[in-house]
Amino acid sequence: MIPTSQINIRDPFVLVHQDVYYLYGTRGPTCWGKADGFDVYRGRDLKNWEGPFVCFHNDGSFWADRNYWAPEVHRWKGAFYMFASFKSETRRRGTAILRAESPLGPFVPWSFGPVTPSDWECLDGTFYADQKGRPFMVFCHEWVQAVDGKILAMPLTDDLKAPSGEPFLLFRASEAAWSRPVHHSSGITGHVTDGPFMWRLPGGQLLCLWSGFSEKGYAQGVALSDNGEIDGRFVQADPLFPEDGGHGMIFLTPGGQLYLTLHSPNRSLKERPVFLPLTAGEDGTLRCASLPRKG
Repeated sequence: MIPTSQINIRDPFVLVHQDVYYLYGTRGPTCWGKADGFDVYRGRDLKNWEGPFVCFHNDGSFWADRNYWAPEVHRWKGAFYMFASFKSETRRRGTAILRAESPLGPFVPWSFGPVTPSDWECLDGTFYADQKGRPFMVFCHEWVQAVDGKILAMPLTDDLKAPSGEPFLLFRASEAAWSRPVHHSSGITGHVTDGPFMWRLPGGQLLCLWSGFSEKGYAQGVALSDNGEIDGRFVQADPLFPEDGGHGMIFLTPGGQLYLTLHSPNRSLKERPVFLPLTAGEDGTLRCASLPRKG
């Protein structure tokens, strides 16, 4: 067994299936360069884990060879679908969809390359099904190209192989009062959007988690749809986690407790998944516990 404190991943994602937690994420050591796969950890208490088990491996036939980022696994119509971002020297960064019969994989390519627009730099696609059961992918048009990072939604075919319509805008990073511009080595200055994740609260409110940079560093933001659906106006709230952590998602334990997981600190090879209990107000406001103080 391996304790959570020894797992070096970014962008943690937890699938709860048959009372077991499956933890996925971006491998820390290969995050920024060449990469060839993803791992999954399996556990029952959010403290100690079996693994890592390789759940996707590029045997040389896959189109991407670098920037393997942010794997998420969602159950849909009896199978498990991985949404993850990839890049190659000849293709822009985009989210592709893989499929498996088990949360442990092996995941195999399902979509025909990235499902995000081929001429955009995109990342961090996540799955969302609306209340009518229509599937969507929510993703980022990356700030290094868009300057003011965007979060968009795009309808998918029912088999999750391809888009079934055009992307539409949910919001831009600069709409959040707390968002601050950052500078890229290429000379671009802009506002970051990372890691969208959709969650519906028991009261019917629809939330979009996302991350950007505040005056204190990498931060976990949240926006609330004004009509409870994907086509609403998303109103920005104060950050859930304002300093040195982000790219989070929400899950419900078998015992009924809401949790936020994100990576912190936001420093290469130091990132770890953390799990913070959440409480939700009747108006859709969220509150998360703080990280325990060290020392």
